[in-house]
Amino acid sequence: MASELALSEHLKANFSLNGLPAQVFKPFWRDLAEFNQYFRQLMTSNVKIVDRVARYLVKHRGKQFRPALLLLSARSCGKLRRESFITAVVVELLHTATLVHDDVVDDAELRRGFPTIHKIWKNKIAVLMGDYLLSKSLILATEVGSLEVMNLIATVAKRLIKGELFQLQKSRNLNITEAEYFQLIGDKTASLISACCELGALTAEAPEEHRRALRDYGEHLGLAFQIKDDMLDYEGSRFVLGKPTGLDIKEKKITLPLIYAFQSASEGERKYILKLIRKGADRKKIREVIDFVRDHQGLEKARQKAFEIKDTAINRLALLPDSEARNALMDLADFVVHRTR
Repeated sequence: MASELALSEHLKANFSLNGLPAQVFKPFWRDLAEFNQYFRQLMTSNVKIVDRVARYLVKHRGKQFRPALLLLSARSCGKLRRESFITAVVVELLHTATLVHDDVVDDAELRRGFPTIHKIWKNKIAVLMGDYLLSKSLILATEVGSLEVMNLIATVAKRLIKGELFQLQKSRNLNITEAEYFQLIGDKTASLISACCELGALTAEAPEEHRRALRDYGEHLGLAFQIKDDMLDYEGSRFVLGKPTGLDIKEKKITLPLIYAFQSASEGERKYILKLIRKGADRKKIREVIDFVRDHQGLEKARQKAFEIKDTAINRLALLPDSEARNALMDLADFVVHRTR
C-alpha cells in the first residue's frame, strides 16, 4: 500500500499535460503519467549519440497526442493493460521517426519552436536516428505478443511512407485535386490516428464492433485534425505555432484552403497564384497567397468541411458504451477543430 502511494505521488509530481487539452485528458492524468515513465525508459540505449539525440527529443517532445489517444480509446473499451502502454510507446516512436525524416526532406529549421535534429546534428545523424526510432518501434511491437498489433503497425508505417512519397510528387507538379488531397492526408495523418484508436481497442481486448467504431472515429478525427492544421498555416502565427505562417506555401504544398479558393477563382487568378508558388514565394508573395485564400472563402469552406468530418467522427462513437472516456473522445473531436495551435 505504501509503495503504491509513493508511486502515485511520484507520477503526480512528474506529470504534465504538455499542451494536451485539460478538459479532455486531466481526468486520465495517471494513465498519461505512467505512459511517460514507459516512454523515458524505452528511449534509452547504450549508444552515446543516440542517447544525446533521444534526450533532446524527449525534452522538446510534442503533446504526445497519439499515445494519449490510444490510452483514451483503450479506456473507452475497458481497463488499460500493460500491452496498451507498450503499444502507446510504439506509436509515439513511429510518429517521432516520421517527423525526424520529414524535417530532413523539407529542410525544416524548426520543430515546435526549437531547432530540428538535422539542423543540430546534420542530415546523416538525423536520417539514421529516424531509422533507429522506426526499427525500435517495430521491435518493441513484438513485445506485445500480438500478430494483429504487429500487422496494424506495419500497415500504418506503409501508409505513412506512401503518403510522404505522394506529397513529394504533388509538390513538384502543383496539380493536386480535392480527392487526391484527402487521399494524401488519409495516409500521412489519419492513418496513424486511426491506428491509435484501433490499437487502444485491440489491446483492451474489445469486441470487433467497438474496434471498428474506434478505427472509423480515428480516421475521421485524423482528417479533421489535418484540415485544421492546414488552416492554421494560413491563420496562425509563428509565435503560437512554433513555425512560420505560410510554410506550406513556401514548401509548395497545395492544401484544402487553397484548393477551395481555386474553385471560386478565375483561370487567370489560379495561374497567377500557382506561378507565385512555383517560383518560391517570399514573405510578400506568401502574404498575397494568404489574402487570395481568404478573399475566395478558402478558409471558411475548409472550416465547414472539417466540422462535417468531425461530426461524422463523433457519430461513430455511438456504438461504444457510455463512459467518461467515450465522452472525452467526443470532446476531443470538438477540440481538434477549434484549437488555435
